[in-house]
Amino acid sequence: MRLAIISDIHSNLEALSATLRLIESESVDHIVCLGDIVGYGADPDPCVELVRGRCDVVVQGNHDAAVVRTEIADSFTANARSAVFWTHRHISPENLSYLARLPLQRTLSDILFVHASPCEPDQWHYIVDAEDAQTAFRCFTETLCFVGHSHFPGIYDQRGRIAALHRNGRMLVNVGSVGQPRDRDPRLSFGVLDTEDWSYRNVRAPYDIETAAQKILSAELPRSLANRLFVGT
Repeated sequence: MRLAIISDIHSNLEALSATLRLIESESVDHIVCLGDIVGYGADPDPCVELVRGRCDVVVQGNHDAAVVRTEIADSFTANARSAVFWTHRHISPENLSYLARLPLQRTLSDILFVHASPCEPDQWHYIVDAEDAQTAFRCFTETLCFVGHSHFPGIYDQRGRIAALHRNGRMLVNVGSVGQPRDRDPRLSFGVLDTEDWSYRNVRAPYDIETAAQKILSAELPRSLANRLFVGT
């Protein structure tokens, strides 16, 4: 089985469209979305509709949840909170209902999919380093766990960060972000897993950042949300 795993689209239609075009050449059996379809960017409805139409497994991210229940955004940064309220005003009722119904986690063939962390999924803990990953290992029993949320791609086993999957023990993979990378690489990020040969590849590719950024400015969302796309922060 071949899976494409995407996460943290954040209403960036240009990045999502480019990602889906790349996935078409990967001959995958299923596309999994780890949440945060919305937030930050200017195209919530087109992004939700593409995910609804193309993804077989979808879980809820914290921005998805906050757009449904805006009080969740009280703990967000000012710019993130502004984007949540903007999105809540502009998203269709149908797509808002879809986001509300998304589960916090899903399992497929001994693989766990969750937006932030398998530990208290509704509390949205970050996994950004090996120490965070070690905590997460105590909260799932599956062979493999895929997460997003931090926007930092990486692979971990119970010893620490590793370069590639192996068959000796359990592993956790962060696929990075489609629509707002934060590892100082502005290219979109997603993952491709092949369970037959137990291989995983992090895919990075350019997309039309200029258009995505201009849409953010035209929507009168915070300028910093446009600027950060060019530098990957």
